[in-house]
Amino acid sequence: MTDFLTQAHPQALRIAEHLRTRGERIAVADGATGGLMAASMLSVPGALDFFVGGGVVYSFRARDVLFDLPREAYQGMRGASEEYALLQARAIRDNLGADWGIAESGSVGGSKHPSGAPSGRSCAAVVGPDSEHTLVLETGSENRIENMQAFTRNALNLLEQTLAA
Repeated sequence: MTDFLTQAHPQALRIAEHLRTRGERIAVADGATGGLMAASMLSVPGALDFFVGGGVVYSFRARDVLFDLPREAYQGMRGASEEYALLQARAIRDNLGADWGIAESGSVGGSKHPSGAPSGRSCAAVVGPDSEHTLVLETGSENRIENMQAFTRNALNLLEQTLAA
């Protein structure tokens, strides 16, 4: 994963600069990305300036603790969907008191996803003060490590594009 973080670092620096220039901070809900979104952000020196925190949401227990939403909030939603990723991005932003929230929900492969989502499907969501954006990626791959990296790149690309707009 060191090689991945080295590759992601220039983008993380650009994202950090956008957030610092705005005086804004972000919270992260990693899903099938397994912590790589947060790790990418934390590779930037002085990340405390723009990074509030987050967590890897990989179980219902983690979801309940990090998002602190009633079960009804998820009614009718499936994992690895745009609406689910948006709900997560809103919740992590709000619960951690950040300006921005980023979340990823996906099916990384190698085993059956609880919602039946196909392997290689990732939904990234970015929620800011005045906008919400999603981006779906379908790799069609079962390779967990490659998917984790592709899902992270997808989410960080969405964040960078949103902040640059």
